[in-house]
Amino acid sequence: MYILEKNTFMKKNLLSLILLSISIFSYGQCNGRYQTEIFNTVSVSTVNYSDVYNDFFHKMDIYTPDGDTVTNRPVILYMHGGAFYAGEKGSVDCVDFCTSYAKKGYVAISANYRLAANALTFAFYQDIQYTTVLKAVADIKAAVRYLRKDHANGNTLGIHPDGIFLGGYSAGAVLSIHMSYIDSISDLPTSPLDVQALVSNIGGTLDGDAGNDGYSSEIGGIVSFAGGINDLAWVDSTDDPIVFIHGTDDNVVNFNCGPGLGQATVLNLCGMNAMKPTLDNAGILNDTMVYVNGGHGWAGTGHANPLFTQAVDFSTDFLYPLLPCNNSSVGITEKKNHVNQYPNPANDIVHYSSVKMIEEIVIYNQIGQIKNKIIVNNTDHDVALTDFERGIYYVRLVLDDSSIILKKLSVIK
Repeated sequence: MYILEKNTFMKKNLLSLILLSISIFSYGQCNGRYQTEIFNTVSVSTVNYSDVYNDFFHKMDIYTPDGDTVTNRPVILYMHGGAFYAGEKGSVDCVDFCTSYAKKGYVAISANYRLAANALTFAFYQDIQYTTVLKAVADIKAAVRYLRKDHANGNTLGIHPDGIFLGGYSAGAVLSIHMSYIDSISDLPTSPLDVQALVSNIGGTLDGDAGNDGYSSEIGGIVSFAGGINDLAWVDSTDDPIVFIHGTDDNVVNFNCGPGLGQATVLNLCGMNAMKPTLDNAGILNDTMVYVNGGHGWAGTGHANPLFTQAVDFSTDFLYPLLPCNNSSVGITEKKNHVNQYPNPANDIVHYSSVKMIEEIVIYNQIGQIKNKIIVNNTDHDVALTDFERGIYYVRLVLDDSSIILKKLSVIK
């Protein structure tokens, strides 16, 4: 039996309130789009997104709302599950997710990626597991670059190049997280298996071998339906915002930490419950929906399961404040923000440092009230926490280029 965590809706509304309070001056710019389904029908076209490979694994289905004339739409790529040796872009959840998002005004994409050739060898050999994931990461990076390449050459898809997000279910969510959170080859282990050496299988760089070179593969946020990460140490303060939906009894991608597929020979994966404290400590914007007593399969049948519909709506609410149309003059981002916050959790003092000038720091409590507002005009500043109670706070930093950085601060006493 699935039971939605009791405080989920409170948390969802709280996050929306905090973000609204922080950026209220820039909201309302999306013209009623991207929150609810405002289009009745969508069209689907299929393209090969690689300029190196032309095969089944490099095809993606592009969902666009019929009759839409907007040419600066956000994009979300959703990747199928299947344990990295099965699955494809036409899976029920892929179709339902992309259709829902397209009806809300997005360009939604269901993308294939390279899979392991043999399920049995994949399950027992960790070098094959790492190589398979690296190839999948390379493919989806090429898919993101395809979008920016198209934008630079006529923008036939009508997208905003700064509004590209990733999501997926199961292996697709694992893929999304690893694409975003593995920042460099040096992050990868060299023992007991030299994973850094395996990067040679995708051309020697994390950008990979699937083409569309010369364009960025950066994204703005992640939607994780039952996803996880191999190494919590890969989380740092430059990583992308993420929203999790996960079941507490999931042993395929463990809600806490455990071997993938529940099989001892498969690489370890740490799910939502293990990732969240690490994300909070790094100041990464995140939110969670928990299905108490829920397993792994809730998303597999798409909208036939109401839990999937709840998850789609929850992820929509999370992404909405991050869209370019809500930040037309400023950017709310955690990626490459050049602002460090430490320590976190903090007790008496928290320090902020930036390569850019910090003009202002505003700290909000969990109901959106201003706790402290400081004019800085410096690249470094210490904030005293003497009058702060124990709890979670949201920090808004305004830089001298008018960009806005949002961080989460945990105060302990």
